[in-house]
Amino acid sequence: MSHFKSLTLEWSEDRLRLIDQRKLPTAEEYVECRNHEEVYVAIREMIVRGAPAIGATAAFGYLLGAKEVLDASDEVFLDHMTTVKKRLSESRPTAVNLFWALDRMENALNSNWGLERKKLIDSLERAALSIAKEDIEINKSLGRNGATVVRDGDGILTHCNAGALATVDYGTALGVMRAAVEQGKRIKIFADETRPYLQGARLTAWELIKSGIDVTLICDNMAGWVMKKGFIDLVLVGADRIAANGDAANKIGTYSVAILAQRHGIPFYIAAPLSTVDLTTASGEEIPIEERSHREITHIGNQQIAPEGVRCLNPAFDVTPSSLITGIITEKGIARPPYDVSLREMFEENPEEVI
Repeated sequence: MSHFKSLTLEWSEDRLRLIDQRKLPTAEEYVECRNHEEVYVAIREMIVRGAPAIGATAAFGYLLGAKEVLDASDEVFLDHMTTVKKRLSESRPTAVNLFWALDRMENALNSNWGLERKKLIDSLERAALSIAKEDIEINKSLGRNGATVVRDGDGILTHCNAGALATVDYGTALGVMRAAVEQGKRIKIFADETRPYLQGARLTAWELIKSGIDVTLICDNMAGWVMKKGFIDLVLVGADRIAANGDAANKIGTYSVAILAQRHGIPFYIAAPLSTVDLTTASGEEIPIEERSHREITHIGNQQIAPEGVRCLNPAFDVTPSSLITGIITEKGIARPPYDVSLREMFEENPEEVI
């Protein structure tokens, strides 16, 4: 039985161990998942979050689902796996990596269906481990590509968390920053707090401090002012789904940052693997936007900050139109406008990646 460990997740024998991102930065606690339903809950409740990390976690959830019916008849096994895939796919609707990883696991199941059951399970484990290991190498390639747009001395604004915690390890937008630092570039990071779930304050700031990278935390509504003061030379953010035309869904507030960047003449880059690009979605108008619990707005932790019964709106994501995006950094290079051409060309070079 294989063992795999990264900052975000650990696979060992019959369980998936996840760092509980809800508890960071004040406590480093872990949650163990032993079946697909526990993985569903971990994704849904944001114990694990970030599109690539969600995809890898779902792959292991699919594997755990198969282990639940190891000795069942073929009919029961296949029915169960259909249920497992459907359940996991319902955990977070916006992150396309979730569906990409589940499709890849289902393809592995179908391709190896003729094997004896234990060998079939072993093939699914290899598929899940491949997804996790490939994610790290993809992010390192993405980081090297993105570092080419970072100059020595740049001030960089980021929103939400697109670091090791949002992936299996290393990170996308933060991976670009890591790569730039590894090249000897001196950079200063400004991290939006990212209301209402505070991923920037809790996770990005924690990651960068642990990595020894210069970081300054700011409130979300300070972004325009720090741009005006000349502190920001570049914006780097991640994405949860990128449409065929380059429109990109990311954590709520990203669209506002993109508008501010355009107003101040600051380059705005998305950093995401090709598995985040959904060529079947024509534009951002078609991307489903998750509405999350209103408690995330009315409370900070267990502290109520809003009046009882107030009406709330809490979309987890917004969509930045491609017209505001300078470039999309991927493991295969940097896509430039027109994105409906440049992104598709990347997939034509890598047809196995097409969703």
